[in-house]
Amino acid sequence: MTMEDSKMNMKDREDKNAVLASTLYLVSTPIGNLSDLSERAVKVLSEVDIIAAEDTRNTMKLLSFSGISKPMISYHEHNKRESGGRIIEELLAGRSCALVTDAGTPAISDPGEDLVRLATENNINVTSIPGPCAAITALSLSALSTRRFVFEGFLEGTRNQRLQRLSELKNEGRTIIFYEAPHNMRQTLELMCETFGNKRRTAICRELTKINEEVMRTTLSGALEYYTVNEPRGEYVIVLDGAQPGDDDSFFSHMSVAEHVEYYTSAGLSVMDAVKQTARDRGVAKSVIYKEIHNSKNESD
Repeated sequence: MTMEDSKMNMKDREDKNAVLASTLYLVSTPIGNLSDLSERAVKVLSEVDIIAAEDTRNTMKLLSFSGISKPMISYHEHNKRESGGRIIEELLAGRSCALVTDAGTPAISDPGEDLVRLATENNINVTSIPGPCAAITALSLSALSTRRFVFEGFLEGTRNQRLQRLSELKNEGRTIIFYEAPHNMRQTLELMCETFGNKRRTAICRELTKINEEVMRTTLSGALEYYTVNEPRGEYVIVLDGAQPGDDDSFFSHMSVAEHVEYYTSAGLSVMDAVKQTARDRGVAKSVIYKEIHNSKNESD
């Protein structure tokens, strides 16, 4: 290759990575180790007009590490409506903006999802600078199947709502990925044991890419036993094995259909919702559950 060819290749690369006006850049940032920030991410953060950050204090540390100084706009769950409109105005005026979350890929279990939707509704170009993602990092370390998987993120709502969502996943055959905060960890593991059975394999991933990184490959009962004694600390990714043919440790395996429905009604679900969930758990149509209940009632009469 001649010197001229080398210069042309360099120019092609620079043109391809040029920061464009009126463009929203989703920039993935380290989930723990600052050295994971990519060369392209540094270039974009250095050249955009503004940076929208979940927490400007955290982002300031990252920018200082890379020797970058840029105007920032706070953008998070509690101000996304107001800040989102302001960011769109800046983009429509011809400015470029990088969106970053505190750690990982923006818009994944993150209010950035709303900003991306708002930008596309306004015909604003959106592109991604790929990089760290806690869910994929944990999956790759889990030693569970990576061929097919689903991402659930954080379980939300009351205990009963969380239980209902887990129950809907009872027969999911793909590997399932959850995020969890330390203060909810014990309850989540209790609900998972109740729903999926004690023997379901899991990988509990904590403080990924940090000095105290920890991956516990165990069963749900093993994880619950550990965190009953040890205080949960740090942010968690729970990777759960999918349902396997022949699984027989379901929480309802020794219940009659009527008892199964009653289990959900006592947890606060309406009879209709309890029947629906029981049908999902058992992999049958709702009509089968209604028929079983009707027959059981006739027999008792």
